[in-house]
Amino acid sequence: MRVDTSALAANWRALDELSGPARAGAAIKADCYGLGVDACLPVLRDAGADRFFVAHWSEVSGALMHVPADQIAVLHGPVRDDDVAFALATGVVPVINSLDQARRWTMAGGGACHLMVDTGINRLGVSPQELGDPTIADLSVNILLSHLASADEDEKGTNFAMNARQLAAFKECLTMVPHVTASLANSAGIGLGHDYAMDLTRPGIALYGGVPRDDMGAHLQQVGHIDAAIIQTRMLSAGDAVGYNGEFVAEKPMRVGTVSLGYADGFLRSRGPGGVVMRDGVTLPLLGKVSMDMVVADLSNAPNLGEGDWVNVPFDLPHVAQQSSVSQYELLTMIGRRLRG
Repeated sequence: MRVDTSALAANWRALDELSGPARAGAAIKADCYGLGVDACLPVLRDAGADRFFVAHWSEVSGALMHVPADQIAVLHGPVRDDDVAFALATGVVPVINSLDQARRWTMAGGGACHLMVDTGINRLGVSPQELGDPTIADLSVNILLSHLASADEDEKGTNFAMNARQLAAFKECLTMVPHVTASLANSAGIGLGHDYAMDLTRPGIALYGGVPRDDMGAHLQQVGHIDAAIIQTRMLSAGDAVGYNGEFVAEKPMRVGTVSLGYADGFLRSRGPGGVVMRDGVTLPLLGKVSMDMVVADLSNAPNLGEGDWVNVPFDLPHVAQQSSVSQYELLTMIGRRLRG
């Protein structure tokens, strides 16, 4: 796998511009959505991002290699006393998600923090009704956040109206908690317009080449590119079956290549039926089931390819998601360690 750093930087700049008066941060959780924090975070930093969001405390050390601690926010918050101690030792900023987390933070003498308010997604965050609790008043809130549940839907979507309800609810919360910065929009939320941008947007999937809304596609570029090697070729006779359970049977003699790529690399079995690899714009259909480490491709359209030659693995996220019925998010975050090494 290779990361197109120019495309990554261009995507951040495009999302920053689409955020209007707001500033774009960057979600870098899950190893920058599978593309690698060491490859991506310096690019995002140099492009201009200065607010970064991870999910787990275990993701902090990788981010600290590239940016100052106070630019890193941990979305899952201080669930345990050990988390509080780690935050205080490193200087990273926790996102407070509950009254218990708020008490844990203030009792330890914690300083600036961020606060998540749940406005309808019902995952993490204090409820708007809890904002009047004295425990919240004791916090020194830098970023007041909420998270949109249905920003990827258009006007015909069943839950599209949820966006307006969450926006209205969050605006009410802004008046209830002193804070420095307000943040609501994720990648798809940026596409909803400047009303949702507030002061800071938090793009994730769109940075890495995902297209969360069709109307954002023209602004975003593919970032991840995957190539795989042919490790053996063979001639099939009519009647020969390929792979586990023999789901493909040759109807005539044909030349095929075994490609070093499989579901252990994040190339899931659902990508087999109708799937292809490519070489110089030539389509090479996949045959049979995807194995853990291998797929078999029809080389009829590329008779000169042989052992050791490379093929391209389609990774335009919207198109591959449509072909495989695997979400763009899963396609990215399931990338196997071997491809990232």
